[in-house]
Amino acid sequence: MDSDYGVPRELSEVQKKRALYQPELPPCLQGTTVRVEYGDAAIAADPAGAHVISHVFPHTYGQPLAHFLRKTAVVPDAKVISEHLAVRVGIVFCGRQSPGGHNVVWGLYEAIKAHNQNSKLIGFLGGSDGLLAQRTLEITDEVLASYKNQGGYDMLGRTKDQIRTTEQVNGAMASCQALKLDALVIIGGVTSNTDAAQLAETFAEAKCATKVVGVPVTLNGDLKNQFVETTVGFDTICKVNAQLISNMCTDALSAEKYYYFIRLMGRKASHVALECALQSHPNMVILGEEVAASKLTIFDITKQICDAVQARAEKDKNHGVILIPEGLVESIPELYALLQEIHGLHGQGVSVENISSQLSPWASALFEFLPPFIRKQLLLHPESDDSAQLSQIETEKLLAQLVETEMNRRLKEGTYKGKKFNAICHFFGYQARGALPSKFDCDYAYVLGHVCYHIIAAGLNGYMATVTNLKSPVNKWRCGAAPISSMMTVKRWSRGPSATQIGKPAVHMASVDLKGKAYDVLRQNSSSFLLEDVYRNPGPLQFEGPGADSKPISLCVEDQDYMGRIKKLQEYLEKVKSIVKPGCSQDVLKAALSAMSSVTETLNIMTSSSAGQTLL
Repeated sequence: MDSDYGVPRELSEVQKKRALYQPELPPCLQGTTVRVEYGDAAIAADPAGAHVISHVFPHTYGQPLAHFLRKTAVVPDAKVISEHLAVRVGIVFCGRQSPGGHNVVWGLYEAIKAHNQNSKLIGFLGGSDGLLAQRTLEITDEVLASYKNQGGYDMLGRTKDQIRTTEQVNGAMASCQALKLDALVIIGGVTSNTDAAQLAETFAEAKCATKVVGVPVTLNGDLKNQFVETTVGFDTICKVNAQLISNMCTDALSAEKYYYFIRLMGRKASHVALECALQSHPNMVILGEEVAASKLTIFDITKQICDAVQARAEKDKNHGVILIPEGLVESIPELYALLQEIHGLHGQGVSVENISSQLSPWASALFEFLPPFIRKQLLLHPESDDSAQLSQIETEKLLAQLVETEMNRRLKEGTYKGKKFNAICHFFGYQARGALPSKFDCDYAYVLGHVCYHIIAAGLNGYMATVTNLKSPVNKWRCGAAPISSMMTVKRWSRGPSATQIGKPAVHMASVDLKGKAYDVLRQNSSSFLLEDVYRNPGPLQFEGPGADSKPISLCVEDQDYMGRIKKLQEYLEKVKSIVKPGCSQDVLKAALSAMSSVTETLNIMTSSSAGQTLL
């Protein structure tokens, strides 16, 4: 065992109390019998890419949805697994740490031990590097003791490296075979679960006995689709950040002379910024998805903020709080185009010192206009997915500087009657990553760990553990599994209204839905947020007492129980079959034909139109 991993933590009194908390399990996961009902084959949401996905994933695409059932459920076709052989399961943290990840390990460990004490859970140390190098730690009660309901990934360590090349995939398979693993559980976000799907396909093709299971764990909240309502870590990150933002709001209101520009982590999508705005009510939030949809330039955004500052000054308010997602820089058309040129030159091997001299005339002009600190940050080498190093680009400082320049100009011209503009900039990123997880994330992660065992017991490969109806109490959560390939598209994330076909299927980041209910709540309140200072402080993250059971607002306002709706539809179809049988009256038959004809026509139109839609 590597000495840096799995060592007992020194716990504070709060951490000790947390370690005693035992998350609840939904009824479908209780007991030692696994009951699984298989639904229809799960297909890609984007029909246009289905043939490409099925071609790339012939062994794992089109597999059925799986629903795990409570003991009292009466489902004749359900598969009942009551005998559980000892299994050897590997688990690995991939991607950036997200609060609650340790509870996935805990939940899986308790599940495999509850079903067979001889089963083994083996953690890979140092993420995918440890997987390839076969650096392992057997998970035991002693190892887990000081990590239950705690933050971080330090029990096993992590990596942001991908398992994508042929050499890496074959290396992972060799490790699984050498360790005689029945299953490999991969904890991570969109990139990690894309890799999990590729591993599952390759293992199936090579007839490797190891099954691969993915778990949706990422603080960005961007692994969202019809099967995944939210990810482990998102609730914690938003609660911790919302309190920090609220503290700034209170300070701004008290001092009455500062504007706080706060950049929030969340990668390319703005889910964290949206949720934090709903929780803390800052004066403005600029979502990357809004900017991309409206094709706003950096000058458009600057003018919007300046007009807001001026409107507040007319109400004798010379302070405010403005939220900015870290992905905003890639949503601004001209900055994104500039980054693409820079990244292209990086790819050609041009040194950082020489890039600026080789830019096209328009890009060079924009580059020279930008402040020196932003120029230096834009020149950083891109991430492995060709995106900018978003956490390093201080967009908040750029906007604050541009707004200050414009407000000073208006002040000199006499068009602005307020006080001198003062800005303070912050980046709320790393402060929250290692936070103690919220009660919701502790419960959600622990349940997902148990679901992973159910998937393994059912012998499923290439599936993601899913829990839906999350806005309800735990005893009403619905647990199941969906093929990762059914969550894929063949389009990459795009800053503009059109996406680029790249031909290779992947699980892609979900952008904020500008037609969704959460965004609608924000828009309905944007005017009062801007002018009335209706700041709201949710307070520090609570594990007990008031606020402990609160969940993300964006989760609660949506009606996302996809798995429950699928089952409800199946129930309706069965009722139609039972009512409309040969021998029924002409009136009943006529009504059924008319209704079904209308439904199928509507669904055909909807599916054909969705095939032409593009991903933001």
